[in-house]
Amino acid sequence: METADAVGIFVKSNQPRALSLAADVMEWLDRRGVHGMLGIEESKALGRGDGVPSETLADKSDLILVLGGDGTLIHAAGLLKDRDVPILGVNLGGLGFLTVLSIAELEPTLDEALKGNLAVEERIRLDAELWRDGKIELKGLALNDAVINKGALARIVGLETWVDGERIAVFRADGIIFATPTGSTAYNLAAGGPIIDPRLPAIVLTPICPHSLTARPLVLPEKSVVEVFMPNDAAEEIFLTLDGQRGIALKAGDRIKVERSARPVLLVRSPKRSAYEILRTKLHWGER
Repeated sequence: METADAVGIFVKSNQPRALSLAADVMEWLDRRGVHGMLGIEESKALGRGDGVPSETLADKSDLILVLGGDGTLIHAAGLLKDRDVPILGVNLGGLGFLTVLSIAELEPTLDEALKGNLAVEERIRLDAELWRDGKIELKGLALNDAVINKGALARIVGLETWVDGERIAVFRADGIIFATPTGSTAYNLAAGGPIIDPRLPAIVLTPICPHSLTARPLVLPEKSVVEVFMPNDAAEEIFLTLDGQRGIALKAGDRIKVERSARPVLLVRSPKRSAYEILRTKLHWGER
């Protein structure tokens, strides 16, 4: 990665521990002549008046520092738009799959990142579109997954699914998960989908609680274009959700299109642990 002179800090304003750490980081950056920036709400919570709107924070940053958990990092990634700004994640609890640094590792790792000494890993995202009556009703990016699922009281729905113009199945299930390799360890894993090395360019299609045991997850090439058609007689509560943070209710006749985005996310790689070490730690591989 390149050197960084401006750091945007993403932190939740309702978490005192995270805010305290953000204040310490701002002072640490100031002593090194690096411009640190916080969101407006976070800045106010710390008694400062120099906050920057979160939507434009990435536009002014050479590096994004996330203090929190994987959800905070996913939120920050969603605000990056077209800018290729590296993200460095620090987890305030146990290590996350995306926020891989501990608090103790923050200062030395951030120092190396500012000097441009750390490697950056490219993670693919998904472009998801909801088409309704010939128009795009919703369009967004997903770092982890795009999910079609039913409400709590809805019945199993038949989802007609096509890949690259070929009809592959009508999945009778609670829904379908479209996951990136990064998101393969999230909802996809809980639903019985495979773990994919985050360096692989692929899309995972995982039916949620399928009515047939023969409906198994599929790993698709990165260039695949997947389309799902809602039944014309659909009357159930079905939703499309992107990264668990943005969603919309679906209607009969809707078409959902999912494909790899041309806009990846850049994650600063931990100098101390690999993706496989994180998996061993989080999933307790090899333990009894």
